[in-house]
Amino acid sequence: HMTVLTARVAGCERVITCAPPFQGRIAEKIVAAQALAGADEIYCLGGVQAIAAMAYGTETIAPVDMLAGPGNAYVAEAKRLLFGKVGIDLFAGPTETLIIADDSVDGELVATDLLGQAEHGVNSPAVLITNSEKLARNTLAEIERLLSMLPTAPIAAKAWLDFGEIILCETPEEMVAEADRIASEHVQVMTRDPDHFLQNMKNYGALFLGARTNVSFGDKVIGTNHTLPTGGAARYTGGLWVGKFLKTCTYQRIETDEASALIG
Repeated sequence: HMTVLTARVAGCERVITCAPPFQGRIAEKIVAAQALAGADEIYCLGGVQAIAAMAYGTETIAPVDMLAGPGNAYVAEAKRLLFGKVGIDLFAGPTETLIIADDSVDGELVATDLLGQAEHGVNSPAVLITNSEKLARNTLAEIERLLSMLPTAPIAAKAWLDFGEIILCETPEEMVAEADRIASEHVQVMTRDPDHFLQNMKNYGALFLGARTNVSFGDKVIGTNHTLPTGGAARYTGGLWVGKFLKTCTYQRIETDEASALIG
């Protein structure tokens, strides 16, 4: 929905979508969302085969000029291989979360939000930046406790073991510098002064300000586009927006012989 609607607002003449089958058919809610957003064609097709069909075309699907939308590692690689044949929005890899927190919040809340993103996949980074050693230790303890009871623990535990990290800083300025270095897809700020990070950070996909602003709300209900840069790409690009579907075209005209002569 967020991808189709963005393309439609940009004025794209033809917007097609693909969604994988579930028990032999596309989920009705997906069809409804895509239709309401303005999709012209909806196909029951998913994964790399959908990417190939849209890029190269088939007997029944006319090829497109641009591919947009997130997917798993295989979809991201397919988009990379096809770049040049078609345009792409960005490379959206495994979901990432970075939490910036001080001692105004507790370890249980931080651990819950870290694992809430780590459970997306075994290669999903979850990072905490804090200036509180107490919070860092409490978060570690809470992660261990939560992993003992979460139904998604096999995935979240693997992600945390391989890609989890806690970075202890001394000052808010150091926290900003570390966050900008990582350039995470999602950055949730749980500090006494979240606006400090809004005003000073430069590299992130989306910023979630305050302990109440959970990243999952951005996934589902807040409304900002959630096709976001991963893998440090937030250093040089933002998330999907109308401008990704626009292009600049220039033209020239010489109207006099004198001007032509001056040019040579």
